[in-house]
Amino acid sequence: MQKLAEICICRPVFATMLILSLMVVGIFSFFTLGVDLFPKVDLPMITVTVSNPGASPQEIETEITEKIEAAVNTISGIDELRSTSVEGVSQVFVSFVLEKNVDVAAQEVRDKVDLVIPDLPDTAERPVVQKFQTDASPILRVAISAPRSLREVTEIADKQIKKRIENVNGVGEVQIIGGAAREIQIWVDPDKMRAYNLTAAEVANAIRRQNIEIPGGRVDQGARELTVRTMGRITNPADFNNLAIVTRGSYVVKLSDIGYAEDGTKEQRTVSRLKQQPAVTLLVLKQSGTNTVAVADAVKERLAEISPTLPSDVRIEIVGDQSVFIKAAVDAIETHLVEGGLLAALVVFLFLWNLRSTLIAAVAIPTSIIATFGAMAAMDYTLNQITMLALTLMVGIVIDDAFSPFNRTGFGYQPVDRRACGGRSIPLLAINPLSRAGLLFSLFPLQGFWQNPGS
Repeated sequence: MQKLAEICICRPVFATMLILSLMVVGIFSFFTLGVDLFPKVDLPMITVTVSNPGASPQEIETEITEKIEAAVNTISGIDELRSTSVEGVSQVFVSFVLEKNVDVAAQEVRDKVDLVIPDLPDTAERPVVQKFQTDASPILRVAISAPRSLREVTEIADKQIKKRIENVNGVGEVQIIGGAAREIQIWVDPDKMRAYNLTAAEVANAIRRQNIEIPGGRVDQGARELTVRTMGRITNPADFNNLAIVTRGSYVVKLSDIGYAEDGTKEQRTVSRLKQQPAVTLLVLKQSGTNTVAVADAVKERLAEISPTLPSDVRIEIVGDQSVFIKAAVDAIETHLVEGGLLAALVVFLFLWNLRSTLIAAVAIPTSIIATFGAMAAMDYTLNQITMLALTLMVGIVIDDAFSPFNRTGFGYQPVDRRACGGRSIPLLAINPLSRAGLLFSLFPLQGFWQNPGS
């Protein structure tokens, strides 16, 4: 560090070109930086979710939650273990100490949960083990409405909008809220079933066996080979009424004898409204680690392409956009950063009443900040509230470091003597930034911080 300072003092042209090169790199890097609200943080927290539709909270706790807790409790490095048991759903949250690698923790939890799967109820779904993502909230909420039935709007949202949004780079998942998806419903009469001595399970099994497509092998015809498959899938809802359920004596009991099939919709568990009218809302979630603003802008462009291809009465409206707040927050911090630099130079001029010292401040602040953008791009950082706040706070430190040599060389020395004086003062100047770096020594007891700095 001392040798570099001596070279820059003795060779001002070299120092000027070095600063200009860093500024060029910083300027080009600035346009490649992503914009987000907060930096990506990997917390060592794992969530285990098990669904058992229709089960009571007490049954969920005794049959699922307690078994999973007992299995994962043997993993080393657990800081906190908590759970929630509600109707039909069990969730176990496993928090590890900071030095625990989140990928290793997820694999260990997954291995332990796999061991208790045979002990879970037969009606329970397979456990889902997920890493806790701080950026898993929806970045866009898109409402689709039309003067049509909710089922038609749902089909348009699902087939013409949702699938095309999922192809956008950076989109992780698109969820439908308030939709009414198509469902073939079978209605049966209990009295008629009792007359034919039938149970609901027998009816369901009969329908399942006759509404299926299975491979049928292949047929060789000389040099030709044909693939055979059974066309057993029912396409017309009315054909369900002709399905044979069971044979009683010589009579074949059909579905129409005990009930009927209806082309209806699934039971709605969520509701969405736009201006007091039923609507369908699409929640757009981005992939972990991707840039929020870039993904939101790409989805908006895709929606602009989709809109002309939809029926004229279908309306698309963005009712929630996280990127708007992020852009406003970052733009406000950028404005404060520029204003802070200008005011710092103005304060230097007012107090010192010296153009040379003002020029030092006016040049040191922007060059230091612009050069930092190159380092941020190299380390894959984004422009967020934390990084922009750090740059704003560093304006004062840049002023302080810029005037440390000026205090020694700016008054009472001839230009010939400044190079030697600058070289002798370098060890003392190094104490200033090293004293700030000494603040990091207070973080040494936090071993997890150094082993997992992303947290």
